[in-house]
Amino acid sequence: MNKLPLEKRVQILHMLVEGSSMRSVSRVVGVSINTVTKLLIDAGNACAAYHDDHVRDVRASKVQCDEIWSFCYAKAKNLAKAKRLDLAYGDVWTWTAIEADSKLIVSWLVGGRDSDYALGFMNDLAERLDTRVQLTTDGHKAYLEAIQGAFGADIDYAMLVKLYGAAPESAKGRYSPAECIGARKRSVEGDPDPKYISTSYSERHNLTMRMQMRRFTRLTNAFSKKIENHCHALALYFVWYNFCRQHKAHRLSPAMAAGVTDVLRDIEWIVSLIDERAPKPGPRGAYKKTELSG
Repeated sequence: MNKLPLEKRVQILHMLVEGSSMRSVSRVVGVSINTVTKLLIDAGNACAAYHDDHVRDVRASKVQCDEIWSFCYAKAKNLAKAKRLDLAYGDVWTWTAIEADSKLIVSWLVGGRDSDYALGFMNDLAERLDTRVQLTTDGHKAYLEAIQGAFGADIDYAMLVKLYGAAPESAKGRYSPAECIGARKRSVEGDPDPKYISTSYSERHNLTMRMQMRRFTRLTNAFSKKIENHCHALALYFVWYNFCRQHKAHRLSPAMAAGVTDVLRDIEWIVSLIDERAPKPGPRGAYKKTELSG
């Protein structure tokens, strides 16, 4: 089986997590788009499995949650006239939970923004935490029932509800949000410390995601065309962010700061995760011998 040299595989994955589109990666590295796609799928599967197995029993104190919007193949309003209805997914929301001190992404989920996805997201987050935490979300109502169902009373939970004024005439138009004129802190469960009721880190991480993954950039043609590849790209990104990227706040990777690992990883390590999952080649001629013996 032909396999790309290690240096090229490292270069492709590095470009993908640094904001390059798949087409630009194929042109720069000199490989086909199918090769880039195949490597992304392999990396996504390996990284998703690694995150699921190793980001557990996290000793956290303050967790912030948020959702970031994107779309796959077509926006929700254009689904009815999409050329490929089998690929058209519409609006896609990525739920993330970030630990405020280490900046570790403890849990993430891709899907809709309704109560079912909120409950699935919170159940996964609860399973990965080893301590009682103070949790802060925005005012999205789906969180209320989901957090109650996942944590019960074993949490200090608060909502940060932002208040917006009317947008001035000069600011009206596409991607011009109304001015935020304040925020209301609402304690929901337990005894959350008002000083730490914040979603600043989760909102700042949304910007990091948009900068590091081309498919999240607005007003381009680099949006996701398949929901599966969208999830593979996210799985690759989160393992790179947690284990390979040094955070400027503490000069460690988030996983090191959270005590999940004591080693700073790199892209070559991610390639090794792919190779570990690859099927081992059998002896040459084994198929032919079996066929003849039958």
